[in-house]
Amino acid sequence: MRRSRWWALPCAALVLSGVAPAAAAGPAAEQVRDGRSQPVFTAEPVRETVWVETGLDGDGDGVVDRVAADVVRPSGTDQPVPVIMDASPYYSCCGRGNESELKTYDEQGRPVGFPLFYDNYFVPRGYATVLVDLAGTNRSEGCVDVGGPSDITSAKAVVDWLNGRAPGFDAPSGGGQVDAGWSTGNVGMIGKSYDGTIANGVAATGVEGLRTIVPIGAISSWYDYYRSDGVSFGFDPAGLARTVEEGGRPDCGPTKQELTDGAPANGDVTPLWTERDYVPDADKTTASVFAVHGLGDLNVKTVQLGQWWDALAAHDVPRKLWLSQTGHVDPFDFRRTEWVDTLHRWFDRWLLDVDNGIDEEPAASVERAPDVWADEPTWSGELAENTVLHPREDGLGPQPQPGGTASFTDDPSLDEYDWAAAPDQPSPARALFSTAPLSRDVRVAGTGSVTVTATPSTPTAHLSAMLVDYGPATTRDYLGRGEGIRTLETESCWGENRPGDDACYRDTEATTRDVDFEIISRGWADLANHESLSQEKPLEPGKPVTMTFRLATTDHVLPAGHRLALIIGGTDSAFI
Repeated sequence: MRRSRWWALPCAALVLSGVAPAAAAGPAAEQVRDGRSQPVFTAEPVRETVWVETGLDGDGDGVVDRVAADVVRPSGTDQPVPVIMDASPYYSCCGRGNESELKTYDEQGRPVGFPLFYDNYFVPRGYATVLVDLAGTNRSEGCVDVGGPSDITSAKAVVDWLNGRAPGFDAPSGGGQVDAGWSTGNVGMIGKSYDGTIANGVAATGVEGLRTIVPIGAISSWYDYYRSDGVSFGFDPAGLARTVEEGGRPDCGPTKQELTDGAPANGDVTPLWTERDYVPDADKTTASVFAVHGLGDLNVKTVQLGQWWDALAAHDVPRKLWLSQTGHVDPFDFRRTEWVDTLHRWFDRWLLDVDNGIDEEPAASVERAPDVWADEPTWSGELAENTVLHPREDGLGPQPQPGGTASFTDDPSLDEYDWAAAPDQPSPARALFSTAPLSRDVRVAGTGSVTVTATPSTPTAHLSAMLVDYGPATTRDYLGRGEGIRTLETESCWGENRPGDDACYRDTEATTRDVDFEIISRGWADLANHESLSQEKPLEPGKPVTMTFRLATTDHVLPAGHRLALIIGGTDSAFI
């Protein structure tokens, strides 16, 4: 499924049981105007918590785990409504959104404060919002397994409950059974980061009733979050599990031990990682996908989007894409007005079946300069011509130069920005190959790879590769504190304010920086994995080995006069 879109490399070349839900029905005539659902449900909404059985016993207490689903939905109507769902481990530990909102409850434990604007905006427009505590977090039973069966099943179970296929209760243990007769069964999952990752994972199960997902800066393969082609980034899933668990969860020790044992520090691919790779199951996805990712996201790196997108495209999954210049930032905080309107129409189309024409609009929107967006019918990463460029003694070009070599000495104290600085000066820590100044604008889009034949002088060796645009530009400051945004003192409101549930959020603006070069794609590898990513092999000093490894997905236009360069280095201290 991992198809290269713009590069393909030969050796030494760069290749750029419950009650069924109410029958789904279209919205009432007065609910839709000008192709958009209207805020006609103005009565105080219903707020409740339902504990849904997952069928698992992750904490080993002999009782089937239940996960807490906090629901807010329109009241005073017999009309069934669709659901916008965000399943997250962060509702009590870390918060959601730019203002790190947490769930809040009244003295009776009834949910009051729902993070983010989804309930404030969409409930008056005839949707329910369901915020799910993943197993082992906040008020849910079970254990966190960081993208594994527990995480995915705990969210999928709520989709099943909303469609009458799983039991729900009004208490975390015992209690009376609760059905979702108010639901049409149409569910849209949304979320940033871990939350969007869960949406990807649930979609890859093919669960019935999940009509659309909106993953924002989301993971498609957990291996690629913690590792890269044999290289470890130095942190592990057990640490994340400890962060999001509620109260330490002593019964979850075995689960964390499994995470530790299954994620060896040597960077090998293991069954734990393949179990957490959703890309091979993209063919099961029946939900449409509206994906958002920052091209400057160095947390959830863009390869996560590229491999997922390519797999969805291969199976003609209906899809839409926004690519920003930001880092790990929600579109609500970099393009707010357009985001709320587009998301509104997307949910209306897929959850309310409103024929609003969004399917016929440009499928991709890419930020070319701060707050300057370009729309296109299909993302060009799917259409770009595979292009092979070869490192040469005289630079980087389309023709190979047999017999050419370059050398460097690994200095683990340096990083990619050290290597990229002063491109016209020699450096013993890198090998740099550059084109001549470009005679015309060149767009590099898609997911690529690099192939090297390397002769190590040591029994272990890391390799890092970068594509660099050399030339002056002004871009979002995605390396800065706000990853491309600044939070202001002013506020704007999106939906209805309710006691304890504010619909107003601080505004933001773009932060920018003037640069002389921009790293537009990166990749890392361990040469010991040149034969297999699942089993490393010690290197023989002086013996050449050939390895192909991936470069992160990108979409970047190099203006005429700029130069495109490939840099090969050793241990990138910023990541390895």
